[in-house]
Amino acid sequence: MMYSVRSTVFGVLLAGLVMAAAGCEEKKPYGAEAQLFLPTKKRQVWAVAPAINLSGQKEVDALLQADLVYQQLQQIHGLTVVPVNRVVEVFAGLRIEKVATSEQAAIVCDLLGCDALVVPTVTAYDPYDPPKVGASLQVFHKPRNYSRPENVDVRGLSRSATFGTNESLPPPDGQFLQAVGIFDAANGTTRAAVLEYAKGRHDPVGPMGAKEYLVSMDRYSGFVYHTLAADVLRQIEARDKKI
Repeated sequence: MMYSVRSTVFGVLLAGLVMAAAGCEEKKPYGAEAQLFLPTKKRQVWAVAPAINLSGQKEVDALLQADLVYQQLQQIHGLTVVPVNRVVEVFAGLRIEKVATSEQAAIVCDLLGCDALVVPTVTAYDPYDPPKVGASLQVFHKPRNYSRPENVDVRGLSRSATFGTNESLPPPDGQFLQAVGIFDAANGTTRAAVLEYAKGRHDPVGPMGAKEYLVSMDRYSGFVYHTLAADVLRQIEARDKKI
Protein backbone atom coordinates (compact mmCIF):
# COMPACT_ATOMS: atom_id res chain seq x y z
CA MET A 1 0.00 0.00 0.00
CA MET A 2 2.86 2.37 0.90
CA TYR A 3 4.53 1.58 -2.46
CA SER A 4 1.32 2.46 -4.29
CA VAL A 5 1.02 5.80 -2.49
CA ARG A 6 4.65 6.65 -3.20
CA SER A 7 4.20 5.72 -6.87
CA THR A 8 1.13 7.93 -7.09
CA VAL A 9 2.90 10.87 -5.47
CA PHE A 10 5.91 10.39 -7.75
CA GLY A 11 3.63 10.25 -10.78
CA VAL A 12 1.88 13.47 -9.79
CA LEU A 13 5.20 15.25 -9.23
CA LEU A 14 6.57 14.00 -12.57
CA ALA A 15 3.45 15.12 -14.40
CA GLY A 16 3.74 18.52 -12.74
CA LEU A 17 7.34 18.88 -13.84
CA VAL A 18 6.45 17.91 -17.42
CA MET A 19 3.60 20.42 -17.50
CA ALA A 20 5.83 23.10 -16.06
CA ALA A 21 8.47 22.40 -18.65
CA ALA A 22 5.86 22.48 -21.40
CA GLY A 23 4.57 25.74 -20.01
CA CYS A 24 8.05 27.23 -20.13
CA GLU A 25 8.44 26.12 -23.75
CA GLU A 26 5.09 27.59 -24.73
CA LYS A 27 6.05 30.93 -23.19
CA LYS A 28 9.16 31.18 -25.35
CA PRO A 29 8.13 33.57 -28.14
CA TYR A 30 8.67 33.03 -31.85
CA GLY A 31 9.48 36.66 -32.44
CA ALA A 32 8.76 38.69 -35.56
CA GLU A 33 10.41 37.91 -38.87
CA ALA A 34 11.89 40.65 -41.04
CA GLN A 35 9.38 41.64 -43.72
CA LEU A 36 9.82 43.28 -47.10
CA PHE A 37 7.57 45.82 -48.82
CA LEU A 38 7.39 46.79 -52.49
CA PRO A 39 8.17 50.55 -52.53
CA THR A 40 5.50 51.42 -55.10
CA LYS A 41 1.98 52.74 -54.68
CA LYS A 42 0.51 50.25 -57.13
CA ARG A 43 0.58 46.50 -56.57
CA GLN A 44 2.69 44.65 -59.12
CA VAL A 45 2.80 41.17 -60.61
CA TRP A 46 6.16 39.50 -61.13
CA ALA A 47 6.94 36.13 -62.70
CA VAL A 48 9.82 33.81 -61.84
CA ALA A 49 11.78 32.08 -64.61
CA PRO A 50 13.71 28.82 -64.18
CA ALA A 51 17.07 29.45 -62.54
CA ILE A 52 20.25 29.41 -64.61
CA ASN A 53 22.97 27.21 -63.15
CA LEU A 54 26.48 28.57 -63.70
CA SER A 55 27.94 26.99 -60.57
CA GLY A 56 29.26 23.86 -62.27
CA GLN A 57 27.45 21.73 -59.67
CA LYS A 58 25.05 19.19 -61.16
CA GLU A 59 23.02 18.88 -57.95
CA VAL A 60 21.62 22.39 -58.42
CA ASP A 61 17.97 21.99 -59.44
CA ALA A 62 16.94 24.96 -61.58
CA LEU A 63 13.22 24.53 -60.87
CA LEU A 64 13.77 24.06 -57.14
CA GLN A 65 15.88 27.22 -56.95
CA ALA A 66 13.18 29.11 -58.85
CA ASP A 67 10.57 27.81 -56.41
CA LEU A 68 12.69 29.06 -53.49
CA VAL A 69 12.82 32.49 -55.15
CA TYR A 70 9.05 32.34 -55.67
CA GLN A 71 8.52 31.61 -51.96
CA GLN A 72 10.58 34.61 -50.95
CA LEU A 73 9.01 37.02 -53.44
CA GLN A 74 5.52 35.88 -52.52
CA GLN A 75 6.15 37.15 -48.99
CA ILE A 76 6.83 40.70 -50.18
CA HIS A 77 3.92 43.00 -49.38
CA GLY A 78 2.48 44.60 -52.51
CA LEU A 79 3.69 41.85 -54.83
CA THR A 80 1.83 39.03 -56.56
CA VAL A 81 4.09 36.34 -58.01
CA VAL A 82 3.50 34.02 -60.96
CA PRO A 83 5.01 30.56 -60.30
CA VAL A 84 7.74 29.10 -62.46
CA ASN A 85 5.56 26.45 -64.13
CA ARG A 86 3.55 29.18 -65.89
CA VAL A 87 6.76 30.74 -67.18
CA VAL A 88 8.00 27.35 -68.41
CA GLU A 89 4.80 26.98 -70.45
CA VAL A 90 5.37 30.35 -72.11
CA PHE A 91 9.03 29.50 -72.76
CA ALA A 92 7.91 26.31 -74.49
CA GLY A 93 5.45 28.22 -76.65
CA LEU A 94 8.20 30.65 -77.67
CA ARG A 95 10.71 27.80 -78.14
CA ILE A 96 13.25 29.34 -75.77
CA GLU A 97 15.01 27.84 -72.75
CA LYS A 98 15.93 31.12 -71.10
CA VAL A 99 15.64 34.87 -71.48
CA ALA A 100 18.74 36.53 -72.91
CA THR A 101 17.43 39.95 -73.97
CA SER A 102 15.10 42.63 -72.67
CA GLU A 103 12.94 42.14 -75.77
CA GLN A 104 12.36 38.48 -74.93
CA ALA A 105 11.58 39.37 -71.32
CA ALA A 106 9.02 41.98 -72.43
CA ILE A 107 7.24 39.44 -74.65
CA VAL A 108 7.16 36.87 -71.82
CA CYS A 109 5.80 39.48 -69.41
CA ASP A 110 3.12 40.51 -71.89
CA LEU A 111 2.01 36.93 -72.47
CA LEU A 112 1.81 36.33 -68.71
CA GLY A 113 0.17 39.67 -67.98
CA CYS A 114 2.84 40.63 -65.47
CA ASP A 115 4.97 43.70 -64.80
CA ALA A 116 8.38 42.06 -64.50
CA LEU A 117 10.27 38.81 -65.04
CA VAL A 118 12.76 37.61 -62.42
CA VAL A 119 15.62 35.42 -63.65
CA PRO A 120 17.63 33.75 -60.84
CA THR A 121 21.19 32.61 -61.49
CA VAL A 122 23.29 30.33 -59.28
CA THR A 123 27.02 31.02 -59.61
CA ALA A 124 28.36 29.03 -56.65
CA TYR A 125 26.89 26.19 -54.63
CA ASP A 126 28.58 24.32 -51.78
CA PRO A 127 26.16 22.47 -49.46
CA TYR A 128 28.82 21.29 -47.01
CA ASP A 129 29.41 22.91 -43.64
CA PRO A 130 29.86 25.85 -43.80
CA PRO A 131 27.50 26.32 -46.77
CA LYS A 132 28.18 28.78 -49.57
CA VAL A 133 25.87 30.11 -52.26
CA GLY A 134 26.61 32.63 -54.98
CA ALA A 135 23.53 33.92 -56.78
CA SER A 136 21.92 36.82 -58.58
CA LEU A 137 18.41 38.05 -59.30
CA GLN A 138 17.93 39.80 -62.63
CA VAL A 139 14.66 41.71 -62.86
CA PHE A 140 13.40 42.71 -66.32
CA HIS A 141 10.54 45.20 -66.11
CA LYS A 142 8.16 45.42 -69.05
CA PRO A 143 8.42 48.91 -70.56
CA ARG A 144 5.48 51.20 -70.01
CA ASN A 145 3.04 51.35 -72.93
CA TYR A 146 4.66 48.19 -74.34
CA SER A 147 2.88 46.79 -77.38
CA ARG A 148 3.60 43.20 -78.35
CA PRO A 149 4.09 42.62 -82.09
CA GLU A 150 1.09 41.00 -83.73
CA ASN A 151 3.23 38.27 -85.29
CA VAL A 152 6.05 37.18 -83.01
CA ASP A 153 8.89 35.54 -84.94
CA VAL A 154 9.26 32.48 -82.71
CA ARG A 155 12.12 31.08 -84.76
CA GLY A 156 14.05 34.34 -84.66
CA LEU A 157 13.28 34.72 -80.96
CA SER A 158 14.63 31.25 -80.18
CA ARG A 159 17.79 31.95 -82.19
CA SER A 160 18.44 35.20 -80.35
CA ALA A 161 18.12 33.32 -77.05
CA THR A 162 21.17 31.25 -77.94
CA PHE A 163 23.34 34.19 -78.95
CA GLY A 164 25.19 36.60 -76.75
CA THR A 165 26.24 34.06 -74.11
CA ASN A 166 29.43 36.00 -73.46
CA GLU A 167 27.91 39.42 -74.00
CA SER A 168 27.25 41.83 -71.18
CA LEU A 169 23.76 42.26 -69.82
CA PRO A 170 22.12 45.66 -70.23
CA PRO A 171 23.25 48.22 -67.64
CA PRO A 172 20.99 48.63 -64.60
CA ASP A 173 18.30 51.19 -65.39
CA GLY A 174 14.59 51.67 -64.94
CA GLN A 175 13.79 48.50 -66.89
CA PHE A 176 16.58 46.18 -65.77
CA LEU A 177 17.79 45.71 -62.19
CA GLN A 178 20.23 43.18 -60.79
CA ALA A 179 21.28 42.06 -57.33
CA VAL A 180 24.37 39.87 -56.98
CA GLY A 181 26.12 38.33 -54.01
CA ILE A 182 28.20 35.48 -52.61
CA PHE A 183 27.09 34.25 -49.20
CA ASP A 184 29.75 32.17 -47.43
CA ALA A 185 28.72 30.94 -43.97
CA ALA A 186 32.42 30.72 -43.08
CA ASN A 187 32.28 34.50 -42.70
CA GLY A 188 31.07 35.81 -39.37
CA THR A 189 29.02 38.62 -40.92
CA THR A 190 27.15 36.14 -43.09
CA ARG A 191 26.42 33.86 -40.13
CA ALA A 192 25.16 36.82 -38.12
CA ALA A 193 22.88 37.81 -41.02
CA VAL A 194 21.53 34.26 -41.27
CA LEU A 195 20.71 34.14 -37.56
CA GLU A 196 19.05 37.55 -37.80
CA TYR A 197 16.97 36.35 -40.75
CA ALA A 198 15.99 33.21 -38.81
CA LYS A 199 14.33 35.24 -36.06
CA GLY A 200 10.62 34.51 -36.15
CA ARG A 201 11.12 31.85 -38.83
CA HIS A 202 12.19 28.85 -36.76
CA ASP A 203 10.82 26.92 -33.81
CA PRO A 204 12.47 28.55 -30.76
CA VAL A 205 12.23 25.30 -28.78
CA GLY A 206 13.40 23.07 -31.63
CA PRO A 207 16.52 20.96 -31.16
CA MET A 208 18.61 23.01 -33.60
CA GLY A 209 17.03 26.41 -33.26
CA ALA A 210 18.25 29.02 -35.72
CA LYS A 211 21.24 26.83 -36.64
CA GLU A 212 18.87 24.84 -38.86
CA TYR A 213 19.34 27.59 -41.46
CA LEU A 214 23.03 26.71 -41.64
CA VAL A 215 22.53 22.99 -42.27
CA SER A 216 19.51 23.00 -44.60
CA MET A 217 20.47 24.26 -48.06
CA ASP A 218 16.86 25.05 -48.96
CA ARG A 219 16.54 27.28 -45.89
CA TYR A 220 19.98 28.78 -46.44
CA SER A 221 19.15 29.50 -50.10
CA GLY A 222 15.92 31.11 -48.91
CA PHE A 223 18.01 33.50 -46.82
CA VAL A 224 20.16 34.26 -49.87
CA TYR A 225 17.19 35.08 -52.10
CA HIS A 226 15.53 37.13 -49.36
CA THR A 227 18.69 39.23 -49.08
CA LEU A 228 18.96 39.69 -52.86
CA ALA A 229 15.27 40.59 -53.10
CA ALA A 230 15.77 43.25 -50.43
CA ASP A 231 18.60 44.69 -52.54
CA VAL A 232 16.33 44.83 -55.61
CA LEU A 233 13.65 46.65 -53.60
CA ARG A 234 16.20 49.23 -52.44
CA GLN A 235 17.18 49.80 -56.06
CA ILE A 236 13.53 50.30 -57.03
CA GLU A 237 13.07 52.81 -54.23
CA ALA A 238 16.20 54.71 -55.28
CA ARG A 239 15.10 54.65 -58.94
CA ASP A 240 11.64 56.01 -58.16
CA LYS A 241 13.09 58.87 -56.07
CA LYS A 242 15.01 60.05 -59.12
CA ILE A 243 11.91 60.11 -61.32
